[in-house]
Amino acid sequence: MKRNTLFKSVVMAAIVSNAVLSYAQTDKSNEKGWTNLFDGKTLNGWKSVGGKAPYSIEGDAIVGRMTKGTPNSFLITEKEYGDFILELDVKLEGNETNSGIQTRSHLDPKANDGRGRVYGRQVEIDPSARAWTGGIYDEARRGWIYPLDLNENAKKAYKVEEFNHIRIEAIGDELRTWINDIPVAYVVDTIDRSGFIGLQVHGIPPKLDGKKVYFKNIKIKTTDLKSKGFPKDLYIVNLKPNDLADAEKKKGVKLLFDGKTNKGWRSIHGDKFPERGWQVKDGQMTVLKSDGGESTNGGDIVTKDKYAVFDLSFEFKLSPGANSGVKYFVTLKEKSKGSAIGLEYQVLDDALHPDAKLGRDGNRTLASLYDLITSNRDDRALRPIGEWNRGRVVVTADNKVEHYLNGIKMLSYERGSKAFKDLVQISKYKDWENFGEAKEGFILLQDHGDRVSFRSIKINTPN
Repeated sequence: MKRNTLFKSVVMAAIVSNAVLSYAQTDKSNEKGWTNLFDGKTLNGWKSVGGKAPYSIEGDAIVGRMTKGTPNSFLITEKEYGDFILELDVKLEGNETNSGIQTRSHLDPKANDGRGRVYGRQVEIDPSARAWTGGIYDEARRGWIYPLDLNENAKKAYKVEEFNHIRIEAIGDELRTWINDIPVAYVVDTIDRSGFIGLQVHGIPPKLDGKKVYFKNIKIKTTDLKSKGFPKDLYIVNLKPNDLADAEKKKGVKLLFDGKTNKGWRSIHGDKFPERGWQVKDGQMTVLKSDGGESTNGGDIVTKDKYAVFDLSFEFKLSPGANSGVKYFVTLKEKSKGSAIGLEYQVLDDALHPDAKLGRDGNRTLASLYDLITSNRDDRALRPIGEWNRGRVVVTADNKVEHYLNGIKMLSYERGSKAFKDLVQISKYKDWENFGEAKEGFILLQDHGDRVSFRSIKINTPN
């Protein structure tokens, strides 16, 4: 009898021990300082705002049902969060819609008939062929901040019709994302140091009515935050003007404009910076309005150093009807009148400046390779005149070149290729020998007689 009792005690102890161990393994979040935002039974701590798409609980998941005739709907936390690491699993039915996770977001309570409109940075969930899952979108405010054109490799991370694990780090001014443990987006931004977290059901066409979005294993950590670490070569969108994040410095990124002086720049006509026509003020390098002609006032300015392989990014702000450009592989050997000769990232008010209608097939429009290749005209990349836009030019060692506008790839080509040479022969550059094929050259900001401002001009070159 005593042996049976002892045996039962041992068995029960083992069962309890295994149960405790199993619980510890499935709920490690509590051990590590994580908090579950979903208790698995109720929607306590959450509230529905925006559109009228319903949220319910099915099994171990919060489920949002896509509903025709209603705008974007959100289930948001009642509590606001500052610095945090958030992890959750998400699955969408189908591949014709999208969803998102709001971070440090806010509510305009008067919109949508009093149901409110959510605005703030969103981590995109995108099962479509575009595949921008993990990118950063500023809902109802600034639009796309980190499209996945900036990280092509991450487009393969999301698994359609499966649960995908998402990690979001919001620490200080930095927002980083992972999809299924693959690093995706890295943004530095000073707007919104705290706000709520939200789960989105997107507005839909009628044919998608009833499709579902599943959210589960939602947990957050707000203390003792340690970043998972990001690859050194991942592009960083830094929205702090004229700033280099620590991660950018480690990559070797350098400012070409310090935000305070004209150091590092000179006139195309001499070794000094122009005495008139340009202004450095309020963190901006501005070409002042004159007569709308090429290089007739202060003239173009160039970097004092030359570059061959580089990743150049810059912000620009156009005044209404303005024209300018950022040129690269400028040699100054041509001794041309007016603006210096070089490959040009066109900076233009397409709606008001006549140059947009000249050239061939729109190849003088914003973000185009001027007079050679038309940008893809993606409307998602456009920002209103008077707002800051982010340009980017990437040149690789094998002469591949890409133009980006606000993170969206606008065109690509290969310097010196037959296709490139053929385009040159039907352009205004046909009389310049080996146009655009120099081994290295200056970076140039163009004076076209219109007021255009530049800032956050930075470059990364191979070590």
